[in-house]
Amino acid sequence: MAMITVLGVPYTAAHSDRFLQFDGYAVQGSVQRPVLVFVHGGAWRSEDKADHAALAQSLALATNCPVLVPNYRLTSKTISDLRHPAHAQDILHFLEFLLDWRPLEFPELAAAMDPKNLYLIGHSCSAHMLASIILDSDFVTPTLAPSAKLLKAVKAVIFSEGIYDLDSLVERFPNYRAWFIDEAFGAQSSYSQFNVNQYQLRKGLGDDGRPASWLIIHSKGDDLIDVGQSKAMLAHLRQLYAEQADTFVHHDLDRLTAGHDDILRGDQGYVDIVKLFLQRVDTMLREPQSVV
Repeated sequence: MAMITVLGVPYTAAHSDRFLQFDGYAVQGSVQRPVLVFVHGGAWRSEDKADHAALAQSLALATNCPVLVPNYRLTSKTISDLRHPAHAQDILHFLEFLLDWRPLEFPELAAAMDPKNLYLIGHSCSAHMLASIILDSDFVTPTLAPSAKLLKAVKAVIFSEGIYDLDSLVERFPNYRAWFIDEAFGAQSSYSQFNVNQYQLRKGLGDDGRPASWLIIHSKGDDLIDVGQSKAMLAHLRQLYAEQADTFVHHDLDRLTAGHDDILRGDQGYVDIVKLFLQRVDTMLREPQSVV
């Protein structure tokens, strides 16, 4: 199938800043579908949207959703003052921008997009970023509060190989503190305030009285982030959703065996897991009365 590809679209007034741009992919001739947003990882300090072009195209082909991949500003040795929540603020800005973006210069992409329905994927550090937006982090990072319109648009959230509890992470991998956490968050004795497993659901997440659906993915072959991170997040979400957890909170911790980033390339295992989950969400969107 032919693929529509749109590269380097700015989502702020800083048109020439590649860290504030996104790429878009859609199957040519697609009908209007929910927008699938993939936010890259890289320990808050590396990677680029272009690194995930092949994955984005595979996701577009598998789900028939337009796929958007945003960049965001990164912390580095030379830009060490860029700290959390700045990275997540960029992604929040992008998501808010997306709600009202009408790309007249890209009519085929525009025809495929339904920004009133968003499916979000966060991998590695971007799982923490998206969780800090979608869950209620206002007591720590009030600048990450999304609009009611954005919360209503989010219908599904997928986290893979996610970072959620920084203190637990550095206990398991002590060298991570010096490698990237101190630079991305500032050197602190404890990062407990940034543990997204303590954040509550924001009021208004989802639509039509139905909350957003979640999928937690973790590969058995990941040696960079321990599965305990994902298990703790899964337990937290199940507690938040209580009697609705079996309907809206899902996981796949056993199927994948490749490494932390290797799951995003190579075979179709990751894409297939995402596809099957979103098919379930699609069904709920078409038949909301079945889950009321």
